[in-house]
Amino acid sequence: MKTDLPFLELEDSPLVAVWFDGAQLELPEGANLAAALLAAGIGVFRHTPVSAAPRGPFCMMGACFDCLVEIDGVVRQACMMEVVEGLRVSKPHETGGMHAPE
Repeated sequence: MKTDLPFLELEDSPLVAVWFDGAQLELPEGANLAAALLAAGIGVFRHTPVSAAPRGPFCMMGACFDCLVEIDGVVRQACMMEVVEGLRVSKPHETGGMHAPE
């Protein structure tokens, strides 16, 4: 069923296996990664390098960098990624900012 609100259509999306810090989750394929992780109960995506303060999504539009996660060895903004089958996501282990893909 088509709606004027595209996020409502995610309810009918097939669930795919995604791992966060080694724990398997079933998330809607094509969903915004940050939103899907929040909906799955993941609230802390990373810790700040200086004070180790917990951080999670804040702006949900790529401006704040609070939702940084590591995917395939590259630190990325979860709010700018889509859920795909087999995605392996973890909290960033390096200090500093984002890395360009190699």
